[in-house]
Amino acid sequence: MRVSKEKAAEHRQQILSSAARMFRERGIGSTGIDSITGDAGLTHGAVYSQFGSKEAIAIEAIRVALRDSKRKWIRTVERRGSKKIFPAIVESYLSPQHRDAPGHGCVVAALAADVAREPRSVRDAFTEEFKDSWKFLSALLGSEDSSLSEEDTLAAFSFMAGAMILARAVSDDALSELILRAASKRIVRCAKSE
Repeated sequence: MRVSKEKAAEHRQQILSSAARMFRERGIGSTGIDSITGDAGLTHGAVYSQFGSKEAIAIEAIRVALRDSKRKWIRTVERRGSKKIFPAIVESYLSPQHRDAPGHGCVVAALAADVAREPRSVRDAFTEEFKDSWKFLSALLGSEDSSLSEEDTLAAFSFMAGAMILARAVSDDALSELILRAASKRIVRCAKSE
């Protein structure tokens, strides 16, 4: 039975939403097509007709997740106004809520180590979207008359992602909270001193 174009587009979005969340929660290597299809409520046929391979799903899911990060940054700015954009983004990123919801959080903190072991095509997609997100964040921060250069923004984002990775990795809740607080304070302080 043929599926309408609208239904196929809906299925594609279901697959990507499930895959993006599950990859961030479990890792790319630990998430199989069965898991994705089950979560999306679709068949293997629907997945393979849309993408053809898990690698293709990973590429598109990474793109979707990094684009979602940009939308979250915009919502943070809208809630906080154009003043104090950088501290608001840092505070939101290095929050316990973000730490505790990797499936809905930053794909960089959730998957960078996994992506490093993926085929070149997945790494290329990650790199392309990461660069775009970095440039977007730099432009967003530049809109508040910030003295942060693109290089400063890259360093801050790298620090934030690393802190999130560590905060999620440790089994000591107090240490995890300390990692988030300490990194947040240092990042904002360094930006002010520039």
